[in-house]
Amino acid sequence: MRSMLSATAMIALASAAHAQAPAPNAPVKPKPAVTVPVRPAMQAPADTAKGMTQAERLSIQSDLAWTGHFNGAINGEVSERMVNGIKAFQKANGGKETGVLNPQERGLLAAAARKPRDNVGWKVVTDMATGAKLGIPGKLVPQQITDASGSKWQSTNGTIQVILMRRKEEGLSSAKLAEAERKQPGRKLDYSAVKPDFFVLSGLQNQKKFYVRGQIKGDEVRILTILYDQATEGTMAPVVIAMSSAFDAFPASAQAMGPPPRKKVEYASGIVVSADGAIVTDRQAVDGCVSITVVGHGNADKVAEDKTRDLALLRIYGARDLKPLSLGAGPAKQDVNLVGIADPQAQGGSAAVSTVKAVTSGGANGETALSPAPGIGFSGAAAIDGDGTFAGLTQLKPVIVAGPAPAATQAVLVSADSVRNFAKANNVATTPGKADDAKASIVRVICVRK
Repeated sequence: MRSMLSATAMIALASAAHAQAPAPNAPVKPKPAVTVPVRPAMQAPADTAKGMTQAERLSIQSDLAWTGHFNGAINGEVSERMVNGIKAFQKANGGKETGVLNPQERGLLAAAARKPRDNVGWKVVTDMATGAKLGIPGKLVPQQITDASGSKWQSTNGTIQVILMRRKEEGLSSAKLAEAERKQPGRKLDYSAVKPDFFVLSGLQNQKKFYVRGQIKGDEVRILTILYDQATEGTMAPVVIAMSSAFDAFPASAQAMGPPPRKKVEYASGIVVSADGAIVTDRQAVDGCVSITVVGHGNADKVAEDKTRDLALLRIYGARDLKPLSLGAGPAKQDVNLVGIADPQAQGGSAAVSTVKAVTSGGANGETALSPAPGIGFSGAAAIDGDGTFAGLTQLKPVIVAGPAPAATQAVLVSADSVRNFAKANNVATTPGKADDAKASIVRVICVRK
């Protein structure tokens, strides 16, 4: 600055300074203290993040995960991983790597995250089978199957699978559960974390990527398993992070619930028991209907019911080409095939008759337990043993437990004798002999309620 001043100016400044100097022998007044302002230090990115609300941090972490710049837990906590994720996003978009998003960058991040999230059909749901809350990429895994142990979602070609199961037993240990999961055939571990109440495993299973997260509460464990082909990793990597963070095995709002509300449209199976249009099905599946339809044959009337064993007799009029199932007497074996029609959602809207295996056990008041329980739509299905003997009619019933939704569905078998006696009591002449072609005698029943 001194070099830029003219000589005249230099002299003028010197003179002014001399003029202000105190006269000789004059008392010198002390100069007032001068406070030099100190420039505040630059605030660290982590400190900036601490100044945000947890909801803001959660939103940023979630968006960073969807754009592939964050692979930690989406929990709203301040971390170096979150700051590094912001810097990575800024670098990828040609910005300065500050670790703090300005308003323009925050808008850009939100827009960038929206596309992959929408592409996979992301939604957070409460699973009806377990009571757990989880995120599901609905467009990637449109097929869902539910039974007593939990639910399974998968892609149409099986390349992606999401499995949620529950189990109850005394003395559960996360270490033992994690070890059992690790030893599943074909698994090679590359990451594990085991805590007293939860565990996480990931790696390869028979050339598929897998991720397992289990949570224990009391004598129950709920385990989320994600399997996907390595070819889908580009799509699935952010999805797995989002699913892991969204998984709430035991929602805090859990409370004892009563029976679930009845579906407005419910699908069940029915057994044709006479050629003139008599059909036996599960009474609960056709309770409270304003209309009942038998697919391929039109409307049906409920003409009788047995509230003790939950059997209903339907009749369709003017029906042709019906093939009744043979309800021949005789003891059935313990292993049976359940012949029914799964819910349309479980088979891509189709109405195909299918067969699933089950084992009978116990038995009281004409009912026998079936394990595992078949998927929804199998209420009213026929149970046939390996020799072609009719064993009874399948029913699915909710198990009421503490939780935001029914935690499971149990399957029971109404005995063959009960079905025959019910038909006989309502003047239906059944066909004796073996049930050799049970699929031809099964129909889909649709109940529509208000």
